[in-house]
Amino acid sequence: MKKYFAVSVLAASILAVTGCQEEKAEAPAVAQVALENEGQQQAYAIGASVSRYIATTLEQQKELGLELDNALVLKGMQDGLSGEVAMSEEEIQLALKALDEKLAGLVEAKTAEDAAAAQAESAKYLSDNAAREGVSVTESGLQFEVLTDAEGDKPSAADTVTVHYKGTLTDGTTFDSSYDRGEPATFPLNRVIPGWTEGVQLMSKGAKYKFFIPSELGYGENGAGSIPPNSILVFEVELMEIEKADAAAETPAS
Repeated sequence: MKKYFAVSVLAASILAVTGCQEEKAEAPAVAQVALENEGQQQAYAIGASVSRYIATTLEQQKELGLELDNALVLKGMQDGLSGEVAMSEEEIQLALKALDEKLAGLVEAKTAEDAAAAQAESAKYLSDNAAREGVSVTESGLQFEVLTDAEGDKPSAADTVTVHYKGTLTDGTTFDSSYDRGEPATFPLNRVIPGWTEGVQLMSKGAKYKFFIPSELGYGENGAGSIPPNSILVFEVELMEIEKADAAAETPAS
């Protein structure tokens, strides 16, 4: 979910500009913009930067159902620049505090709504996927499909494995791939997400599986990097090597 700016932060950025003015001078109207020297460019850049910040903030708040009168926002900025503000400093701070609290409530409600929608969508995806031919489901809810079968020893959670893999979201977006990096990955199997730890233990060397990992066996409500919260993870995994934990412990240090 995207982040929403607090109103007080927005106000602080404006007050930082307007609060430095000691003289109450009417802000001049500029019919045409002249950007012929560095000072003119810097002045214009300040105005453009603040206005874009404000526009982005107001648009995000509108998405939450909080819509403010743009004309009054502009009027407040003009009055702040001229020094003729219609509210006292105490009234401004109280209004901003109330607005921040309202925004926080809307963000909390939106977060809960998005989480519920994501969970419903994930439940449907997993239910539909489990019904496909060739897909198996473990007790934990991990789903897998055997792409290439193999026979032989399987790793334990304490073993170190070398794998080639590709990880995508359910919409096909790739978030990680050892194939793209051009080299396999090696790691202890008990130091990865639970869906990996459980799933790779089902494989023998040379096998290739496709795993559908529910969010609770992946990165859960927090997500990770480019992986959104509550995401189902889809991995194609090719098990290339298994280094048994007891064998690694017996190998003398060089």
